[in-house]
Amino acid sequence: MIIDKKPIQRAVLPFILLMLCSSLIIAQNNPITVDQLAGQQNVITTAVPFLTITPDSRSAAMGDAGVAITPDANSIHWNASKLAFANKPVGFGISYAPWLRHIVPDVQLSYLSGYSKINENSAVGGSFRYFSLGNINFTDITGNPMGSFEPNEFAMDGFYATRLSENMSLAVSLRFIYSNLVGTRTGSGTSASPGIAGAGDVSWYYKNKLKKSNVPTEYAIGVAITNLGSKITYTNAQEADFIPMNLRFGTAWTFNIDEHNSFTATCDFNKLLVPTPAYRSQSNPDSIIYGRDPRVPVLQGAFQSFFDAPGGFKEEMAEFTVGIGAEYWYAKTFAIRAGYFNESDTKGQRKYLTFGIGLRYNVIGIDAAYLAPFQRSHPLQNQMRFSLLLDLDAFSKGVETKNGK
Repeated sequence: MIIDKKPIQRAVLPFILLMLCSSLIIAQNNPITVDQLAGQQNVITTAVPFLTITPDSRSAAMGDAGVAITPDANSIHWNASKLAFANKPVGFGISYAPWLRHIVPDVQLSYLSGYSKINENSAVGGSFRYFSLGNINFTDITGNPMGSFEPNEFAMDGFYATRLSENMSLAVSLRFIYSNLVGTRTGSGTSASPGIAGAGDVSWYYKNKLKKSNVPTEYAIGVAITNLGSKITYTNAQEADFIPMNLRFGTAWTFNIDEHNSFTATCDFNKLLVPTPAYRSQSNPDSIIYGRDPRVPVLQGAFQSFFDAPGGFKEEMAEFTVGIGAEYWYAKTFAIRAGYFNESDTKGQRKYLTFGIGLRYNVIGIDAAYLAPFQRSHPLQNQMRFSLLLDLDAFSKGVETKNGK
């Protein structure tokens, strides 16, 4: 049988032309591929980023890792559930960091934290974080002085932690956030005022010992979802921004070499639970070509943050930061610490080494940390932190001993 191919060709030809035209149109509208997007700068920004700054010197010296290391008063920032396993019934911490001192002389972060065991299995406490941005001189559009102002932000929170079993604990925290960046001002038809937001944390902790090991070994796992809360605005509700909602998880392993020597290795992973900026059409900024619209409610944004990167899975993985740290203790009195922090080149490019020391004597603990970025003239160059820990229970016991009671 002979088949006439001309009718078939005439039927297929318009379809082929339509597909070619569609491909050309798509190529024109999408001048960049997903793989290319995954290699471009696409930093996730939020309001009140001071909430993500490591406040204490111990974790700062260990590559900004602290979700699973042994508990102290500063655990409220990292993973409050650890404090259900705190060995001391009462503890306080004070930390101070002259922030970005390589660029400006008067920006600083202060942190006060404390906890108390209410019984063998539970603990309560809170913290107060204050961030001062120094003095700023305002001018109008023509450069005329409009006065000066000292922007500041603070957050205060409280937590409750309890053991779920012999090896596991859970904690919840509530946080109030206040951000006063420009005071109360009106200009260019827009009025600005301090921003206020509320947030909460949920954290989980598990610790145990290896049963078969030549060296007594303890390991721990920690998970914390922090700053899950409302958006914040300085003008109106339509201009509200996400706060730095964050997922943190990691592990820590402690090797008790002998009576006087111990070594801890830890690793933390972090991911902002905030939508990734979408890739939009250059001719029509309202048209999203890759990614998803980031202007969504809080909970939707938190879930969306796992699959909305314009560069696909490769870019999603780039949104995780990694902190690796180590700590050596001698006689539970003197510590040496070091760490490494890594952030993808396309998400902020923070890469630095950290170093620090610690000292414990009687009722007082002192820690110091130093940050050394890989990049020259980095804003965090020569960054230092200082922390003080107080064991009030040990202090009260010392007073009783002196009094002969």
